[in-house]
Amino acid sequence: MIGEKQQAVTALFFSTLAFTVCFACWMMNGVLVTFLVDNGAYGWNKAQIGWLIGIPVLTGSIMRLPLGMLTDKYGGKIILTLLMIVSALPMYLMSRADSYAQFILGSLGFGLVGASFSVGIAYTSVWFPKEKQGTALGIFGMGNAGSALTSLGAPLILKHLTNNAAAIEGWRNLPKIYAAILLGMAALFFLATHARKVASEGKTLVQQLAPLKEIRVWRFGLYYFLVFGGFVALAQWLIPYYVNVYTMSIAMAGMMASIFSLPSGVIRAFGGWLSDKFGARRVMYWVLGSCCAASLLLIVPRMDIYSPGGGVMALSGGTVSELTDHEIVISGIVTKKYAFKPKETVQGLAEDRDILILPTSRFWQEPAVKVGDVVKKKQLLAKGLTHVYFQANVWIFTFLVFVVGIMMGIGKAAVYKHIPDYFPQEVGVVGGIVGVIGGLGGFIGPIIFGYLLDLTGIWTTAWMFFAALSLISLLWMHWVIQKMMRQKVPGLMNQMET
Repeated sequence: MIGEKQQAVTALFFSTLAFTVCFACWMMNGVLVTFLVDNGAYGWNKAQIGWLIGIPVLTGSIMRLPLGMLTDKYGGKIILTLLMIVSALPMYLMSRADSYAQFILGSLGFGLVGASFSVGIAYTSVWFPKEKQGTALGIFGMGNAGSALTSLGAPLILKHLTNNAAAIEGWRNLPKIYAAILLGMAALFFLATHARKVASEGKTLVQQLAPLKEIRVWRFGLYYFLVFGGFVALAQWLIPYYVNVYTMSIAMAGMMASIFSLPSGVIRAFGGWLSDKFGARRVMYWVLGSCCAASLLLIVPRMDIYSPGGGVMALSGGTVSELTDHEIVISGIVTKKYAFKPKETVQGLAEDRDILILPTSRFWQEPAVKVGDVVKKKQLLAKGLTHVYFQANVWIFTFLVFVVGIMMGIGKAAVYKHIPDYFPQEVGVVGGIVGVIGGLGGFIGPIIFGYLLDLTGIWTTAWMFFAALSLISLLWMHWVIQKMMRQKVPGLMNQMET
């Protein structure tokens, strides 16, 4: 007979493996749709592509709450198994899609796999004591790295299936492969794990949903909107960001974006350990403060600005009698010479502008008059020009993005550390609604970024959004903590609530 400790380890391992597979499937459209359009199989515009990429995220996010409730009632073993089996059917049917509407329907269907998160969270948490749940849920959350598996592996599979796009219809085997993997994972998970659920039998639907009345749940949702929704949104947004701002190829941009996404998924386990050791409240201070600071540093856009500078003005009237490369001579009652700073004497920008770390400026003056011109007192003789250039060095940018990704990964674990602490009997429901809010962040984030970009023409408005959201979350959390301290409710400050 397998001991309970061994059963817990088995449940954690196979839940994490199943979530990794589900997350990889959830992200399939990002690669598949891009591949089909780039190779001329379909002529969808950018808006249509965006919807196809976002719809699975939307479906998986919305379904997290109801499936979390079902997990509380029936247990994670049966719900996660059925989820993977049911999702495999629309995944397979994607291989038969020809019209845009059929792709939409298929995406709506297989997007259900994204709800595996709330199911796995509820199932995993019941196997571990309170003091170890942060670490366990952090390990489970490493399944986010499934997105990197699809980003790196699916293009290679498509290249092989289509003979390097020579036989484009070979793409239809990719959804079949994903469907087969889902079915195989469902069978493995069902056979290897053991059943367990929270003691919530007999609760009505209204009783199950009762925690949603608490503002704390929605506050956790806001945090998760930032750390998970922001992660999903940036994982998609960084590629066009690198392409447009740093003129990189798509392949190189994808590699640079993986510096953000892969560590962010893997470090979640470390975030769980930190939450267990230091408390989720303290960890969230680190997370929100770091995200705000890094986002503020990322706000400064690439600049190449020419602005008027200080010029040279005539002290008295007269006629321009001589003009050299650095001096203007005005003849009148008294002959005066006016020196100016020619452009040729100004040091230029570095040949490799990528090495610039801080903004750089140049200033010079250009004559505004010519020989023979009659000038008046205080007339402009030479206009000043200032050139300000800032590259937003790509390596410093990538390092700051890496910091944001790391802190988001840690924050994802810290947020979910609270749920079994405060809602031990409603982990699925509360985890579900928090997951819904976070998932919606991943869906609407790129849309918000797009509107901000259209409105301002500045790519770094995305970081303005993150800086504002981080600051709001940090201030709200701090206000709540201060309120708790003032109230001095016995025992409450020993809790790890943010």
